[in-house]
Amino acid sequence: MADLSNWAFPPEMQPKAEEARFDLESALDSMVLLRAEVPEDAFTAGILGTERIGNGVVIRDDGLVLTIGYLITEATTVWLNTNAGKAVAGYPLAYDQPSGFGLVQPLGKLDAPALARGTAASCRVGDDVLVAGHGGRRHALKAKLIAKREFAGYWEYVLDEALFTAPAHPHWSGAALIGGEGRLLGVGSLMVQEELGGRTVQGNMIVPIDLLEPILDELLKLGRTQRPARPWLGVYATEVKGHVVVSGLAEGGPAERAGIQAGDIVIEVAGDRVGGLADLFRKIWSVGAAGVEVPMTLAREGSVSRLRVPSADRQDLLKKPSLH
Repeated sequence: MADLSNWAFPPEMQPKAEEARFDLESALDSMVLLRAEVPEDAFTAGILGTERIGNGVVIRDDGLVLTIGYLITEATTVWLNTNAGKAVAGYPLAYDQPSGFGLVQPLGKLDAPALARGTAASCRVGDDVLVAGHGGRRHALKAKLIAKREFAGYWEYVLDEALFTAPAHPHWSGAALIGGEGRLLGVGSLMVQEELGGRTVQGNMIVPIDLLEPILDELLKLGRTQRPARPWLGVYATEVKGHVVVSGLAEGGPAERAGIQAGDIVIEVAGDRVGGLADLFRKIWSVGAAGVEVPMTLAREGSVSRLRVPSADRQDLLKKPSLH
């Protein structure tokens, strides 16, 4: 795995303790380095790799770590490293696909402080924030919240209101978004391009912490929520010139088995016109729970076809963690 320790932001980009309205060192010490190993035959191995590395943040006094879920999906081995140099094995406790959050329970004492959780609703566009990874001030970045808006990911993922920060943290996976009062506002998911003041800048997409609070107890008890699983088709889609186009398919997934092909234009779902990427996924989810047949109308090389795609629960395809 890559070594993420041998680098630092320039001093002017790092936060300073004297400028913070909270205990900066304690907040940064809540960050851990997360390393996960995934079997080669795992469903997500081809897309996300078998060796994954990112960040996590301690959110409870018992050492519970919040991270971004794709780091720990199908992981058989997880290690957590603190800023103090302690290494502890972890158990991938839960992954919530609708939000994207993942939880890791350390299997030993981390001795890292918990970072108090705030609310993304309390921050405004233009606020000064920190995006912090494991490694203390060297890996903490002074940034601004530049947008709060809907986000749709090609892998059948939608957030009603994601957070966007700039400049970009280069090791964003599982990084903590920390507000001016020293509270956790979200967890890093992606690097993105954003329009800011008439120019394009690199930034990060952050999953807001508000999505965790309603589901945390269920995730801790069950490893997932009790809400019905969304129907999953295995369609990778994008927007091209006002159309929603299939850009790829999950191998062996429902859409591929039903005959959908890359390059198909999605016109309708259940008889309703599709108005964009987020609208496509919401319309699929509105048909029913996982297992429902999803009626779709597609255009291919000038002809129109109608298919009924038997959906699946994506969670059923993933390897489950086990304690040895």
